[in-house]
Parts: sequence; structure tokens; C-alpha cells
Amino acid sequence: MGTSEELRRITMTPAARRALVAAERLFYDRGIHAVGVDLIAAEAGVTKKTLYDRFGSKEQIVVEYLADRDERWRAFLAERLDAAPPVPRARILAVFDASRAWMAENGSKGCSMVNAHAEISDPSHPAHAVITGQKQWMLDLFTRLARDVEGLGPEAADRLGRTLMLLHEGALVAHGLQVFPDPVAHAREEAAALLAGATDR
Repeated sequence: MGTSEELRRITMTPAARRALVAAERLFYDRGIHAVGVDLIAAEAGVTKKTLYDRFGSKEQIVVEYLADRDERWRAFLAERLDAAPPVPRARILAVFDASRAWMAENGSKGCSMVNAHAEISDPSHPAHAVITGQKQWMLDLFTRLARDVEGLGPEAADRLGRTLMLLHEGALVAHGLQVFPDPVAHAREEAAALLAGATDR
């Protein structure tokens, strides 16, 4: 899991899992700073003592929330990449298709990592590595996929990977802001046009 593998993680008991489910919903809907441990405990039907016994701190709950969501996203994306035709263009566009499907199911307020970074910008916070680790992983993914595009040299492929990343991340932000309909589909169209231009040269 990249950077987040080095983070301390806890073993999930049933009570801890209930607390994490409640924390995920509350953090995503209301924001991390706006949600206290008392509310998480009440929503999960556990005591505050149990919460601290299991997680140790609110910071660790945030780490588990973001790391769990990141793991689920990567598994979700892997399934769709595995199902895509084994050609670079189709696999790149499959990332946008996966994000569109994920947002429909899990992301009415946009990207949880982007939202969390708005509240957690301090690199010393243990969750910061989860946030930046996921975005670095996405950049690496787009770059690897771009390097498979026939006819592109390494420098052009790296540039394409960064551009695809910008399209993707901008679409996630626009989705959360709800400034225009279906920004991920729009980003996919722009990515398809970009790929057509790249392969036509």
C-alpha cells in the first residue's frame, strides 16, 4: 500500500469496526475537526473508553478511516483495471470510469483524501502520509499506464501521466463542489482526446 504500509495500524475487533464505520460516515459528511470522539462512540454504540482502548487517540481513528478508504478504493480500481481490455488507452480510461462509479456509490462530497488534506496539512500528523501516499500512488499509476502508450518516449509519457493526474484530481474536486454536472465524465472525454492526440503523432 505504498507509504501507508509504514503506518501503525490496529487490529479490528467488532467494536472497533463499528466505531470505524461510524467515524467514516461522520468524518466524510461533517469533516474531521467537526467530529469528536464522544459522537463517534455514541453513533457506534460503544463507550468512549472502549474507543480509546481500541484506537488510542482520535488521530489513529483518522488514520484508520483514511487507510481503510484508500484500501477499498485501490481494490475497487484493481477490479476495473483487470476487466478492461489490455490496451493502454482502455486501461487509462478505465481509471476515470472507476472513479465515476466510486463517486456515485461513495463520494457525494468529493474525494475523501482531498477533503482530509484541507484539514490536515501538517506532515507530522500520522494521517498525512496516507493522504499524500494515495495521491503519489495515483500519479505513479497514471505514469505507468502512460508509459505503455505506443510511440511515447519516457519524457512524453511522464508528462502525459501528470496531465492525466491533473484531469482526474480536478474532476474529483469539481464533483465535490457540484459546480457542473458529471465532471468525471467530462475529464474522461478530455483524457480520451488527449490520448487520441498522443497516439496520432
